[in-house]
Amino acid sequence: MARGRLRVYLGAAPGVGKTYDMLGEGQRRAGRGTDVVIGFMEDYGRPLTRKMAEGLETVSRKSVSYRGTTFTEMDLDAVLARRPQVALVDELAHTNIPGCRNEKRWQDIEELLDAGIDVVSTINIQHLESLNDVVESITGVRQRETVPDEIVRRADQIELVDMSAEALRRRMAHGNIYPPEKIDAALSHYFRPGNLSALREIAMLWAADRVEEAIQRYREQQGIQEPWATRERVLVAVSGGPESETLIRRGKRTSSRGAGGELLAVHVQLSNGLATAPPRVLDHQRSLVESLGGSYHTVEGEDPAEAVLQFARQVNATQIVIGASRRNRLKNLFSRGTGEAIIEGSGDDIDVYVVTHEEAAHGGLLRRHRTRPPQSPDDDPR
Repeated sequence: MARGRLRVYLGAAPGVGKTYDMLGEGQRRAGRGTDVVIGFMEDYGRPLTRKMAEGLETVSRKSVSYRGTTFTEMDLDAVLARRPQVALVDELAHTNIPGCRNEKRWQDIEELLDAGIDVVSTINIQHLESLNDVVESITGVRQRETVPDEIVRRADQIELVDMSAEALRRRMAHGNIYPPEKIDAALSHYFRPGNLSALREIAMLWAADRVEEAIQRYREQQGIQEPWATRERVLVAVSGGPESETLIRRGKRTSSRGAGGELLAVHVQLSNGLATAPPRVLDHQRSLVESLGGSYHTVEGEDPAEAVLQFARQVNATQIVIGASRRNRLKNLFSRGTGEAIIEGSGDDIDVYVVTHEEAAHGGLLRRHRTRPPQSPDDDPR
């Protein structure tokens, strides 16, 4: 039996229209003759959401008693017995009442998928495990119901339900999200413009990363070596030399020029085991990259230029930043440097930027040393 397919509507905040869009998709599929049922849907008393559900078959909920109170949950066994082609299951991050077979609704959904039933579900970014702390720092509210990112990332389709902060606040003010007695408090706290704008940006970045993962998988499956410039991805080749910090900072500025740019740094460890730089220096440069929001990588290879180019294509880099050669011109007459090899091997699909620095070899054929002692700090040739 083929496993069912999961589609998730992702939102930045309550009220953007995830459940409405989920029901709209159910209506469209049902209109095409697909067998669709509502496994669980929470309309929160919103008339437009409730109206969108009209005409769709709903599997009755089951009652669960807990500590003297009766609650209703999705009747997983009833949905499995009904065996629809598509089940609409709202609120992926929901925690089931104790006494249910599974602790979490996403585990219920896994059972439906394993039974060959396609599922359409919903979630807000504050319920993603990796973003829980970030969202709390923005809104001051900690979400206790979370879902491991991997559960959502492996969905077959993720659709971002986007809405500007201004439009969402208008929807709130018109009473389309919360009841009247909760509107003022919501607008002055969780639904402040700054909060909503930040949450929206986080949602778009998370969704963009998911798209990048899908593109990367496709490139690997198809054996595509050439980078696809879906976003600026700047790779800094770090030798461990004193110029590396300059290159890292230049790479950061370059990656920040466009929305969603990404900074990566790579250091090549020679296959013969010889150290290319002191470990403490590399650790410091790794810390600098990470403090700037980038990621640091170490690869092994016999040829540094070949290793950098191979890694660049592996991560879909669009630009490589290297330092101007520290080799003097006499050496360049007899052998090709790493920088030259990277430039020649980059082809037409990766741009290479050569950044000058204090350690670069400039001037005549040989660098001359002064014979007279320095007269002042400014005269020191070092």
